[in-house]
Amino acid sequence: MQRFFGLSFLFAALTMLPLLQGCTGSGPITEDQLDLEGKIEVDGSSTVYPITEAIATGFLEIAPDVSVTVGVSGTGGGFKRFTANETDISDASRPIKSSEFESAKSAGVKFIEVPVAYDGLTIVVNPDNDWADEMTVEDLQKIFLEGGAKTWKEVKDSYPDSPIKIFAPGTDSGTFDYFKEVVAEDDGTIRSDNVMSTSEDDNVLVTGVAGEKGAIGFFGASYFFENEDKLKAVKIINPDGDAIAPTAETIEDGSYAPFSRPLFIYLKLDSMSRPEMQKFVEYYMENAGEKAASVGYVALPQAVYDTANSFISEEKTGTCYLTEDMEKRGGAVSDVYKAENLTSF
Repeated sequence: MQRFFGLSFLFAALTMLPLLQGCTGSGPITEDQLDLEGKIEVDGSSTVYPITEAIATGFLEIAPDVSVTVGVSGTGGGFKRFTANETDISDASRPIKSSEFESAKSAGVKFIEVPVAYDGLTIVVNPDNDWADEMTVEDLQKIFLEGGAKTWKEVKDSYPDSPIKIFAPGTDSGTFDYFKEVVAEDDGTIRSDNVMSTSEDDNVLVTGVAGEKGAIGFFGASYFFENEDKLKAVKIINPDGDAIAPTAETIEDGSYAPFSRPLFIYLKLDSMSRPEMQKFVEYYMENAGEKAASVGYVALPQAVYDTANSFISEEKTGTCYLTEDMEKRGGAVSDVYKAENLTSF
């Protein structure tokens, strides 16, 4: 399922001011910068969608003649369009993969990688579920891997002998990819039998889990925070052996492990020559932390936003999350997202 957020509006500009060159360093955008027009096309992650939607809504008040369209085809679907030169910005709930990097290289699509917030992938169950209050990754493997449990009792003897129903993001979702990376690890496969229902629309997953007592699912923390009256979050046993619930504090401090992650936008370099794109990105970066928090995510350290602004202003393209040999680079975002780690083409 794909949703679109279209913003277009006509406004008679009262003043005409020269556009400042570059998308950072020109100071806060003010209401006298209203002579922009054009269209910006965004697609990608349903997890990042609420942040970009909030940014686009705010930008409409600054530049009402700019139309911003935000699609939700999943991180993988967004990268397919982005690397085919169809969009200006790709929302992503994971870093770009080596195959997507190579597609961008083949198409000559240079890009700037920008982290915008933290998210905590949240495991949810029906609120009437009074047995699964906390789980280990090994418990999740019993449920979600190929050939997995069909009843809760198969997960733990203390659980009831009632059927499991799974609601999960579609395979084009960066959330699915991240969950698979953590739970399936290198050699596992996520199940695809009739116990499992998938959708690219997280609201469908919320409805599914809320509607069945034996249901379990996963998606980004913001969708849980929006639906706490309908769902129950499962505490996750982290590597230190502590049962941790997803909150803004535990996501930011890393104790909600291994399900805390950064979220990204990818900017097409060619699009950055357009004044409306420059100002939209400038507005995004000025407001990313605040808007992320307003829709249930967690702001990044200011040092990460500062690095992102330098990448944008200096047009530093590529990814910090792949080595020159196209191997994944992992670690805390503040350690990985540095100029010396950039892999470009």
